[in-house]
Amino acid sequence: MNWGKVTFVFFALMSLTTTAGYIYFQSSTALFIAASINIVSTLLKIGVKNMLAAELFASSLVADLHLIPAFYFAKITVQSTEHTTIAISLAIGAVIANVFSMALVLIEASRTKEEF
Repeated sequence: MNWGKVTFVFFALMSLTTTAGYIYFQSSTALFIAASINIVSTLLKIGVKNMLAAELFASSLVADLHLIPAFYFAKITVQSTEHTTIAISLAIGAVIANVFSMALVLIEASRTKEEF
């Protein structure tokens, strides 16, 4: 088993699920955790050397650039219904980017032929 790949996929999937968790339960703590895990996932994608590495990294950057402003609107600005709606819509964009990233991970996994 390739533990580097396990760690990589773990953080990519954890990023998706924690962001979805924020959409379900709008807590600034949940959003901070989602953004932090997504940043770790982005950092892990820097060293990836496969066919879809650029696409994986770009999709992770898109999610980062959705979650960081979402945290700004959810926590730092004055709380209002409009800012909460903006934070949730940005988090939905991050979920879509993370779903795309997971689809790329699955495509890459199906293309590689590793022995067990």
